[in-house]
Amino acid sequence: MKPSLLQRYREFLPITDQTPMITMGEGGTPLVKAERIGRDIGASDVYFKMEGCNPTGSFKDRGMVMAIAKALEAGSRFIACASTGNTSASAAAYGAHCGLTTLVLVPKGNIAAGKMAQAIAYGAHVLTVNGNFDRALQLVRELCERYPINLVNSVNPFRLEGQKTAAFEVVDDLGEAPDFLCIPVGNAGNITAYWRGFREYREAGRSSRLPKMMGFQAEGAAPIVAGHPIADPKTIASAIRIGNPASWKGAVAARDESGGRIDAVTDEEILEAYKMLARTEGVFCEPASAASVAGLRKLAREGMDFRGKRVVCVITGSGLKDPDLAQQIADVPLQEVSPNLESIEEAVSTLLRR
Repeated sequence: MKPSLLQRYREFLPITDQTPMITMGEGGTPLVKAERIGRDIGASDVYFKMEGCNPTGSFKDRGMVMAIAKALEAGSRFIACASTGNTSASAAAYGAHCGLTTLVLVPKGNIAAGKMAQAIAYGAHVLTVNGNFDRALQLVRELCERYPINLVNSVNPFRLEGQKTAAFEVVDDLGEAPDFLCIPVGNAGNITAYWRGFREYREAGRSSRLPKMMGFQAEGAAPIVAGHPIADPKTIASAIRIGNPASWKGAVAARDESGGRIDAVTDEEILEAYKMLARTEGVFCEPASAASVAGLRKLAREGMDFRGKRVVCVITGSGLKDPDLAQQIADVPLQEVSPNLESIEEAVSTLLRR
């Protein structure tokens, strides 16, 4: 049995002898080499960090295991979060695993069905707020200030401590930090956490360099790119549909200190990357995850030279988080046939002649 995430990186985490070493099998996600997308941008060394392989299907589990462990250490019995989906699923799962009561506030109409189903299945108390994510987060923060409820959004410092372990794994798997780390940016905690992880690993002598942090927001929800909050963010990528990121300063620091960039990609570019990932790489991700690849392809179109460079794109969540989208944009329709071989042969005749 392999060591848990908290055990593997204990020396880099805020763990005491009283911290329960809980686990649901988070971390240790694959680093998969991209073949076709690498050729598409003129690079031979592009990888996907497959965070959808975590227990609830997203990167949130890394931070949640650390936040819940510290909540248990502090004697908490209640946890709460605001969420566009992935945080609620993760909080509800770890809350159920550890016997905690979980309260989730989600923006009405702005959460993918797969993510809502997870929170409900895990037994969380789900409240839909007639407002956007930023309003839901404001309300849950006020609630946790009034009552003995542990807030487990990324404003909880232990969340980012857990999430930084993904950077450790990238270096462990590659033997060195990549030249570029491409990552979606919503509430901006993940880019902040990765940058912290890369810095700490270099300071510990585990790597000799730092990557350029390349963050990508959706064009209709790009407050960092615009330089001001977006009151009504809009994008098909619900996980990054956030108008006022809680970790804004951390994201800007990651960009500036690394010599990187935070840019915007359109929904059309996100959907194109989403389809390309699935159909040419066999990677089914949620739309927000595709922003990292959409951003990389945009940089290549603009003339950035990736020859001889090592690039890692973070695939933050599984496509099963938002299965309805795959059906909505399908351009290969289902075809009904009679239950005999002749009908099947006729239906696939054009394929067989290729």
